This record gives sequence, structure tokens and C-alpha cells, in this order.
Amino acid sequence: MPKVHIVEGQTMRVIRLCREQGLPQPEFTNWQGGFRLTFLQDPYTPQRLRKMGLNERQIKAVLYVKQHAEISNRDYRRLTGISDETARQELMALVKRNLFQVQGKGRATRYLLKRLGN
Repeated sequence: MPKVHIVEGQTMRVIRLCREQGLPQPEFTNWQGGFRLTFLQDPYTPQRLRKMGLNERQIKAVLYVKQHAEISNRDYRRLTGISDETARQELMALVKRNLFQVQGKGRATRYLLKRLGN
């Protein structure tokens, strides 16, 4: 893997450029007296979603949307076996975390993955 020299103070620029390109925010970690910058390919892995504090049902929802492009309240209830109100609350929590965006209203409401950086 090629090494990239980042001048002090340029980390915010790297983050901004990643967002502009629809890429996940890179991870910065301490490493051997300096830092390591890791560019991630898939921001929606179960491990990363757990680190974000999502519960297992919400992780299932994100993975479902990755595969099917969208999820409805009904889909989420069938997937997880929870009540309508709990499904609504958990899906809206994903919207508030900027993972999902809402499309439609009422029974036609669908939740889609929000494009990173938006």
C-alpha cells in the first residue's frame, strides 16, 4: 500500500474530500509514534455499525437495505418481529443518525441508505 504524506492540519481537508466523493470518513489511529490513515470501502459492516451503537435489529435493517435498496416499516417488522411503534422509532433513529433517508409518506414510506457525505 502506498504511503501518503499528510501535512499537519490537513486531516479535515482529507475528511472533507472523502465526503465530497461519497466515501466514508477515513479512520485515524495512533501507530508507531505517528498515525495511520485507513480508507474504508464499506462503511456498513456489522462491526462498524455496532461501533456506532446500533442494536442488532437496526444492523439487520441496514444490511437489508444494502441488499434490497429500501425497507418499509412492514419489512422491518417482518424481519425482526417487533411492533409497529418500535419499528417506527428504530427506523427514525436511523434517519436521525444520518444512515437512512425517508422517501414517501404514510404506508408508502420507504427508508433508503443515505449517501455518505450528505
